[in-house]
Amino acid sequence: MPKTRIKNRVVLITGGMGGLGETISTKMADEGYKVAVTYSPGNTKHNEWLADMKANGYTMLAVPCDVADIASCQAAVASVAAQLGAVDVLVNNAGITRDMTFKKMDKVNWDAVMRTNLDSLFNMTKQVADGMVDRGWGRIINVSSVNGSKGAFGQTNYSAAKAGVHGFSKALALEVAKKGVTVNTISPGYIGTKMVTAIPEDILNTKILPQIPVGRLGKPEEVAGLIIYLASEEAAFLTGANIAINGGQHMQ
Repeated sequence: MPKTRIKNRVVLITGGMGGLGETISTKMADEGYKVAVTYSPGNTKHNEWLADMKANGYTMLAVPCDVADIASCQAAVASVAAQLGAVDVLVNNAGITRDMTFKKMDKVNWDAVMRTNLDSLFNMTKQVADGMVDRGWGRIINVSSVNGSKGAFGQTNYSAAKAGVHGFSKALALEVAKKGVTVNTISPGYIGTKMVTAIPEDILNTKILPQIPVGRLGKPEEVAGLIIYLASEEAAFLTGANIAINGGQHMQ
């Protein structure tokens, strides 16, 4: 797609400051998108992050947003629209883990994961979907996880929420398909973010990498590349899909 057309498009990435989200943000900026990211209201380092981005040639908009709170999401999207324009591409990337066996899990940790990882899809998408439909073009890309497809020990809350992500995507995709709006899920496996690479090397080598047929961690740039494709004109016939990007760890 010509860069001049991309430059008129606004992408909003939740959780866009850390790990995978940061790579998605910079790669989409490289493609010519006007990039907005959300950060947790309690994060006091957003100005430092923006300064680092600017030093590397990236000018981005950062807005505070508690994705578990619909009023906060409404305010965040309104701020983006006022400063950059209507959101054309929404990447629902924000997520948390609160891992423990079901026997030990309490309602607080169940609710925290469900609100941030699943309720957030409703809270954010509700703010942009009607506008996309009215304009006849939009892309909603929801980040799930390999563990939403295959399950994971100690992650009943996380796996349930991430499985729900794709159910949401499929149902909404049906409703907006004829309006030029696509809704898709991606399900990454183990990606070489700071969080994953901080895992002790012996655990990586003996427990994690043997599960991955390609024999390595995924690269954040590979996930960002998939998202860039899903946001493109060429992906207009692809909707309601769950694309596994996990090195063959779990094949669908």
